[in-house]
Amino acid sequence: MRRALPTTLVLLALSLACASTALAGGGGGSLSPPSAPRPHGPAARALTRAMNAGMRKVGGYSGAEVVDLTTGATLYSHHAFTPRLPASVEKLWTTTTALQMFGSRGRLRTTVLGSGAIHGATFRGTLYLRGRGDPTFGSASFDRSHYGTGASVQQLAARLHRQGIDALAGRIVADGSWFDADKGTPATGNRPSIEVEGELAGLDYNRGWANNDGTVYYEHPALEAGLQLRAAMRAAGIRMRGRVPVSTGRTPRGAQRLASAASPMMSRLIELTNTPSDNFFAETLIKDLGAKFGHGGTTASGVAVVRSHVASAFGAHPRFNDGSGLSRYDRTTPAQVIGLLRQMADDPQFTNSLAIAGRTGTLALEMRGTYAQNRCRGKTGTLHDVSNVVGYCRARNGDTLAYALLMNGIVPDYAHPIQDRMEVAIARYDG
Repeated sequence: MRRALPTTLVLLALSLACASTALAGGGGGSLSPPSAPRPHGPAARALTRAMNAGMRKVGGYSGAEVVDLTTGATLYSHHAFTPRLPASVEKLWTTTTALQMFGSRGRLRTTVLGSGAIHGATFRGTLYLRGRGDPTFGSASFDRSHYGTGASVQQLAARLHRQGIDALAGRIVADGSWFDADKGTPATGNRPSIEVEGELAGLDYNRGWANNDGTVYYEHPALEAGLQLRAAMRAAGIRMRGRVPVSTGRTPRGAQRLASAASPMMSRLIELTNTPSDNFFAETLIKDLGAKFGHGGTTASGVAVVRSHVASAFGAHPRFNDGSGLSRYDRTTPAQVIGLLRQMADDPQFTNSLAIAGRTGTLALEMRGTYAQNRCRGKTGTLHDVSNVVGYCRARNGDTLAYALLMNGIVPDYAHPIQDRMEVAIARYDG
C-alpha cells in the first residue's frame, strides 16, 4: 500500500537509509553470463541520460541496472552491486523458490480425515480438519470476492455429503500443526499485524480475518476453521447428532481421508502473491516451504530453504529474514535481481505473475497513457522510506530489457513519477 508521509518520517527514513547502507556489507551479483559490450550509439546515450536524470533526483541510497536480455548487453548500471532494502521485491525470491520447488502445478490441500466408522449414513467418531498452509482456504463467498479460485469449507462439506455421510455423531478437531504458533513475522515481533495482511496459520479461515477489512483477527484461526466446517456441514444437509464439539489438536496416524479441497496451482498462487504484492500469501508460502522442504513450518525454516535454493539456482546470496520484504534486515542488490529476471525470463508462469504497467496490480495506476503501458511488467517494493520497481519491458526495437530500480531513503510518492519516466525511457529504447 502506498502512503504519503509526514516530514518527521521522511527525516527518519533518510537516517535509516544511511544505517542500512552501512549494515549492508558486501553485495555480489548473481552468477550470470558475461555481459556483451555496452552499446554506445544514440539510443544507448539517450537511455543513459534518462536514467542518470532519474538517479540524480533520488539521492545516494539507490541503485539501478538495465540489461538487454536479447543481446546480453548491460545498458545501464549505477551502484548495482550495493545491497538495498528490497521491500516487496523480496517476494520474487520467495515465489520463484515456491514455483520451482513445488512445481507450477503443485497445490496445497486441506483435508478432512476420520477416526471412526460410517454406520448407515451417520459417521460416528472424530473428524479431523487438517490444514496444509493454503492461503486461499475459507468460505466460498470470501474466495469469490478476493481470489475467484481457491478452497472452501463448503467444498469439503459437499464432498463429505457425497461420500454418503448424512449425519455426524462425535466431534470435530481442527489441526493447524503444519505451522508453528507464530501468527506474524520477524518484522511484527511474530505477532499478528495488519502489515502482514492476514494471520499466519497452518489451518486458516479467510486469512484469519474476523471482520471485512482485515483489521481484527480470530484469536484461534484453526478453531474458527473447525467451527465453520461444522456450520458448512449443517448447511449441506449433514445433521449434527448431539452437541458435536469443536476443538484443536493433531490428526492421529491411521485417520482415514474422507474429503479434500485443493488450493489453486502454484502458478496461480504466485500470481496472487506478486501482482497485488500480497504479504500474507508470501509469508504463508515461505512457511509452506519450510514445512515441506525444511525443518518445519516456521519462517526461519522457510528462509533457510529459500536461501539455499537461491544460491544453487541463481548463484545469488541476498540477505533474508522473511518472505514478504517487511523486514528491514533483508538486503538485495540490483545485480542480484537482474540475475533472477534473466534466468526466469522464459518462464511464463513467472512472468505472468508480474503486474502490468497501467493495467493490473500495484502497477495499475502507473505509466497509464504512456509508451510503457502494456509493454512493461514488474514487481514493486514499498516501505515508508523505500520505493523499488523491477521487471521487464519490451523495448521499441523488440528486445526484452530487464530492469531493477532500488531506491532507499526516499518517500514513495516522490519516487513513483521518477520511476515511471525511467521505465518509459527503458520501453522506448531502440538500440
